[in-house]
Amino acid sequence: MSTDTFPRTYPDKAPKLARRKHWAKNGGIGSVFTVNALLIIGCAYMVLPVLWLFSASTKTTSELYSSNAFSVTQFALFENISAVLAQDGGVFLTWMWNSVFYAGFGAIFGGLISVMAGYAFDKFNFRGKNSLFGVVLVGVLIPNTATVLPMYLLASVVGATNTIWSILIPVICNPFGVYLARVYASAYVPNETLEAARVDGAGPIRSFFSLGLPMMMPGFITIGLFQFVGVWNNFMLPLVMLQDQKLLPVSVGISIWQGYSIPQPEFVSLVITGSLLSVIPLLIAFIMLQRFWKSGLTAGSVK
Repeated sequence: MSTDTFPRTYPDKAPKLARRKHWAKNGGIGSVFTVNALLIIGCAYMVLPVLWLFSASTKTTSELYSSNAFSVTQFALFENISAVLAQDGGVFLTWMWNSVFYAGFGAIFGGLISVMAGYAFDKFNFRGKNSLFGVVLVGVLIPNTATVLPMYLLASVVGATNTIWSILIPVICNPFGVYLARVYASAYVPNETLEAARVDGAGPIRSFFSLGLPMMMPGFITIGLFQFVGVWNNFMLPLVMLQDQKLLPVSVGISIWQGYSIPQPEFVSLVITGSLLSVIPLLIAFIMLQRFWKSGLTAGSVK
């Protein structure tokens, strides 16, 4: 029998066909190139400023203006850190502690209140539930800077300005955290489990702390991280509320040094190195809690 009756195969064309199917399945080479290009641009937008911050922290004041942006000539990082810690009697450490305290308080207590409120909105039925949750959603749309002046006026009435309470009380209210907590409660806490707890005699409070909160722990960690970063980066509220430098967070303190850098150029190195040091607590928080954070971000897709 002649071999021409059998279909011929071309092994050399199989990889090309596989590649064509791959590109067709993924939308074509143009879409893949566009997506990768956008990802590269986004990564560069986030990573390059951090690299520049580290590079600039290793330079002296004169080298900042005479060398390239990412070049490292004389590694003066430790000298700059020592100068930051020694400036004004070590006030930078006080600012860092204040930021850690404010952000930690907001992450723990603000996150807990958000989780409790979101749990209540999802699991309890009460009059005006949907209307109150609509108010929460409106609060999500209002920027924080728009509420600074009204909060200052309220704090001045009760004499709470220039105190830590003018910072701690506002940070425990987070409408966006309440919204996320309701999503997490709906995804993580089955109604059947709570019903079984009620049959066993557990009240609403005990059911929340014994069942609801442990099940919502990934969401609690995620909300706490968002709250920690938000309070850490908060600038307008402490700028308006506080006058005592010993109560300022690091964000406002560094801005004061930046104002000094215009007549005194040596403060430029202090501002840059202080900014680098102020990023470290955020990196530590994300590295330590990234496992819970990643699992919490997928809560909305699991029902």
